[in-house]
Amino acid sequence: MKIGAPKEVTPGENRVAITPESAGHLQKLGHEVAVEKGAGLAAGFTDEAYKAAGVEVIATPAALYKVADVVAKVRPPTETEVKRLRKGQTLISFFYPGSNEDLMNLARDRGATVIAMDMVPRISRAQKMDALSSMANIAGYRAVIEAANNFGRFLTGQVTAAGKVPPAKVLVVGAGVAGLAAIGTATSLGAITYAFDVRPEVAEQIESMGAEFVFLEFEDSELPDGAETGGYAPPSSPEFQAKQLEKFRELAPEMDIVITTALIPNRDAPILWTKDMVEAMKPGSVVVDLAAERGGNCELTVRDDKIVTDNGVTIVGYTDFPSRMATQSSNLYGNNVRHMMADLTPAGDGAVVHDMEDDVIRGATIAHSGEVTWPPPPPKVQAIAAKPKEKVVIPTPEEQRAAEVAAFQAETKRQAILLAVGGALVLLAGLFTPASFMQHFIVFMLACFVGFQVIWGVAHSLHTPLMAVTNAISSIIILGALLQIGSGSFLVTLLAALAVFMAGINIFGGFLVTRRMLAMFQKS
Repeated sequence: MKIGAPKEVTPGENRVAITPESAGHLQKLGHEVAVEKGAGLAAGFTDEAYKAAGVEVIATPAALYKVADVVAKVRPPTETEVKRLRKGQTLISFFYPGSNEDLMNLARDRGATVIAMDMVPRISRAQKMDALSSMANIAGYRAVIEAANNFGRFLTGQVTAAGKVPPAKVLVVGAGVAGLAAIGTATSLGAITYAFDVRPEVAEQIESMGAEFVFLEFEDSELPDGAETGGYAPPSSPEFQAKQLEKFRELAPEMDIVITTALIPNRDAPILWTKDMVEAMKPGSVVVDLAAERGGNCELTVRDDKIVTDNGVTIVGYTDFPSRMATQSSNLYGNNVRHMMADLTPAGDGAVVHDMEDDVIRGATIAHSGEVTWPPPPPKVQAIAAKPKEKVVIPTPEEQRAAEVAAFQAETKRQAILLAVGGALVLLAGLFTPASFMQHFIVFMLACFVGFQVIWGVAHSLHTPLMAVTNAISSIIILGALLQIGSGSFLVTLLAALAVFMAGINIFGGFLVTRRMLAMFQKS
């Protein structure tokens, strides 16, 4: 089979569906590869680079469509491009069938097979083909870069001779793939990052990335129930939305940068950042709306444009974030396409086998054998029954009081027994040991008590440096070695010298480790 990638015709689209690197993998599957002349130039891939990778460069798109058995694109095809398809030919691209039914029907009439990369099911086995996630990851990263470019200050805090610079505060609304990428980028740039999502189960993931999860005080029964099929957050109830907007209004005056990512394919984006929230933000603040393609999460977003409000807030509504990083986007998308071709070429012999029993291929196929096959059936994934929540029994005040009294009595009894046993052991030691032993024993017990009280009050994160400095201090034994090093006995002098050497290592090493450990908790 010959796989061809035409040059994208959408204005401003810089990506290409096949890169020289992905072409090499396709050739290993037994396929020939061709690209239209200049198809990869905007993404940084020259025609010479393709030729060096064994790719045929074809002069015109019409000629490419004639020789290619499989056409790989990025953007949904135009009507002209669909009309170039022939019976038995396969098209792989983003398609958004819910919004392009006429094009889907036209492809069916042409007898072509269409695989929509935006319809790849979000199951574990298909992650390597999940182009939506690949592009969302780039969009989240680029959103922070665009925000920083339009923000008039550092994102990280600094203390310089010229003055102190506070860190920027960033709010990311939505913790999907794009949101998590934005969170990771913002925290790595030193910003104080907050994140909100309607799914409280993602709070731990957000906090593990160094951001603070914005909680809503809401009844569990009124929270959205998990995620919809496809991994997207489900729509919220009107009551939850009202509480959510109330929380955002509270946060708006404090935030320097807001990045909104709430978008489900083929649905209008919900309004989450209203006009009054924008008006409450400080001059110089930035809103980056990743949902601008479907109307935007910000009420004032203008699609494919950047505006500055009367109070000095910049609102970025670009829809081409992945295309602004065309080289990286093309590399990832090219990998998604070649993994899809690997599934379509199970034998690796260049023969395409369109297995409609395969969950991934069936889910992504929207037209095949003269029929429209969209929407697909649900993936045949075995459902795991959720463990029912155990009903929490809340005791009455009388029962709580009785339980507390019983626990106190049991603890008192245990302490009395331990005290009695300890007293008896000390009494026996006093009867049968010399007086000098008891003096040292009392000092030892007091040292243990004081040491326990000191260690107990130390934060867990400081235990390791504390142990290191304790090792250094415990090398007080070096004093004994120094006293003995002048002995007249050669053996005693040798042992004392070794003791000084080893204790010296312990002292200097202990303090060095402590210094390096404490430096980990200091922000430069």
